[in-house]
Order: sequence, then C-alpha cells, then structure tokens
Amino acid sequence: MDYFNESHEMLRQVVRDFVRDEILPYVDEWEEAEIFPRELYVKAGDRGLLGLGFDDAYGGIEANIFHHIVLGEEYARSGAGGIAAGLGSHGIGLPPIQKLGTEEQKARFIPPVLSGEKIAALAITEADAGSDVASLRTRAVRTGDHYVVNGSKTFITSGTRADFLITAVRTGGPGHGGISLLVIESDRPGVMVSKSLKKMGWRCSDTAELAFADVAVPVENLIGGEGQGFAAIMRNFQQERLSMAVMGYGTARVAYEQALEHARNRIVFGKPLIAKQVIRHKLAEMLTRIEVAQTYVYSVGARMQAGIDSPKEVSIAKNFAVTACDYVMREATQILGGMGFMRGVAVERLYRDARVLSIGGGAHEIMNEIICKYAGISASV
Repeated sequence: MDYFNESHEMLRQVVRDFVRDEILPYVDEWEEAEIFPRELYVKAGDRGLLGLGFDDAYGGIEANIFHHIVLGEEYARSGAGGIAAGLGSHGIGLPPIQKLGTEEQKARFIPPVLSGEKIAALAITEADAGSDVASLRTRAVRTGDHYVVNGSKTFITSGTRADFLITAVRTGGPGHGGISLLVIESDRPGVMVSKSLKKMGWRCSDTAELAFADVAVPVENLIGGEGQGFAAIMRNFQQERLSMAVMGYGTARVAYEQALEHARNRIVFGKPLIAKQVIRHKLAEMLTRIEVAQTYVYSVGARMQAGIDSPKEVSIAKNFAVTACDYVMREATQILGGMGFMRGVAVERLYRDARVLSIGGGAHEIMNEIICKYAGISASV
C-alpha cells in the first residue's frame, strides 16, 4: 500500500536538507553543551517544519499523519533524539489550543510558535503523577478574573526556555473530572525553573523541573471549559505515541546503518567483519525488526488517518517499535565493539537516547494495560 504522495516526498527532501545543513555539523557540540541554539526553532519555522497540521490561518500547513511520520523519520537521521524532542515540544503543547481554544487564544499563541519566535511546552507530569495523570496535584483556584496556581511539574521538555506552558491543573475535585488546562506564560511572577535536569540521553533538549508559587493567570487563558483538560490530554496521546514509535524504528535504522558500514569496513583477521556469518545474521535480525515495526506503524497511521480510534493499535506500535529499537541498539553496539562504547560515536549516543522511548509518552507497562483493556484480556475468570 502506498501511503505517500509527492507532497510527502517534497517534505522529506526539505527535512533531510535541514538536518544535513543545520543540525549534523553541530550536533556533537550541542550534545556536549546539553542544549541546542534557540535560533534552530526559527530556521525550522522558516522551512515550515513547525507548522505541519496546524490551521493555515495561524501560519500552519495542511498535513496528514504521514507528513508527521516523514518528519519523524528524517529528524531521526540527526542521530540525536533531543533534537526531535525539543523542536517538537509544541506538537503536544499546541493541539489543545487548536482544538479547544478561542479564536483569541489561537491568534495569540499559535503563530509565534510556528514561526519559531516563541517556544511552547506541555506541562503535565509531576513527581507523583506521571502515567497516572488523574492524580496530579497542581491546583488552580479561581479568584475573580484570575486563577491562582500553586504546584510543581517535572520532566518538562523545553521547560527551561519555553515562553508559555500549556499546563494541566486541578480546578475541581479528585480524579480526571477535576483537571483543566491553562496557558501559563513563563514570565509571570511566581513561575520558576527549579532545576535544569541532567539526563542520560536526549542531552541537547532542555528538560526542566518547574514550580508555581501563587501564579496569577487570567481566566481567558483557560483552554476550553473547566474539567476538559483530561480528555484533551488523552486525545493528544495517540499522536504522541505514534511519534514515539516512529522515533523508535527511525533511531534503530540509523544505528543499523552505522553498524552495517562498520562491518563492511572493519578488517578482522584479514577479512571484513561482515564476512563472518554471525555478524551478517545479527544485521539480518536487526533489519527484520526495523522493517516490521515500520510497516506496522504505517498501517496504524492509515487507521488514524481514516479517523479510526486506535488506542490498542498505537500502544502495540509503540511497544513493538521501541522493543525493536532496544534490540538493535544492543546489537549495533556489539558490532562496533569498543568504538560503540565511545562518546562522540553516533551509536553510543543513540543507545543512550533510545532508553527513554519505553518511558516517555506512556511507559511500556502502561501500553500493555491499554492493550489488555481493548483486547478483552481480563484478569477475571
């Protein structure tokens, strides 16, 4: 089945050129600095890469699921997962505004992000509320024409320099029904970056722990109505998890290609390493897992493009692609031997970056629970 047309291939070339010219020459430097320049957002915005799938009235570009898949596949070729995570933080932050926001909110918040002028981040996770979103504690109490926000968030991608945060807060009682979404500008008094977090991987994306101390946020920054936050967050998850699956097999493919090149060029006992059957079979197993993961992700993308709700299928796609990635990373490092353990070698970085994929966007175990729920796999007799 052909999922792609000329517009997808044109986009692929644009992203590939962007990665080649604006990322690959500098990525090692950015990894060491643990941040990439803010100007990269502007460069991505100039090429239309930040606007995919957003309304053209606000600077967006019409796109379908497979345009996003192309973007993810080509970003993976940067060899640094932090690039895609950082440049794409608005991709999970802005959709609630586009779907539920007022016209004033859309006009105020969306265009400057799509141009790269401003950075948006989604702030949901808390120390005691990660996968269990319904347990979050950050509270927003309405006082006149403002909400007063108190609480904290952690593991927030782009959190150290985001201009505004689409923030999950509790405006009502316990459980998912009490959750709302507020846009909180980072320059409001009481918004603090408690800590810039140091990570195993995705080093060039900034990740923050945030605190809110009596932050006054105008009521007009409420997205949708009170109590609509949980549903909006859940709608986001399917696209985010599909993106994580793309990152899984995309990252694995880069590592596979590095291992293949090494095996062809490394001479061992007078012959190329690839002359050894055990190495060829490793490469065959790696490629098999990549191809199967990619093919399944494409089929799930087609379901979603057709408007079919696919929580089970997306969860399977994420888990399978990420597990395949874990396998490929281990084997690629083994094939490179000592070089695979060296900082500055792409496979070493990819190995570290890949570890977060089974955690972010919903942990592997949570995906299995979703699969059980929708597949009718019950603990009851």
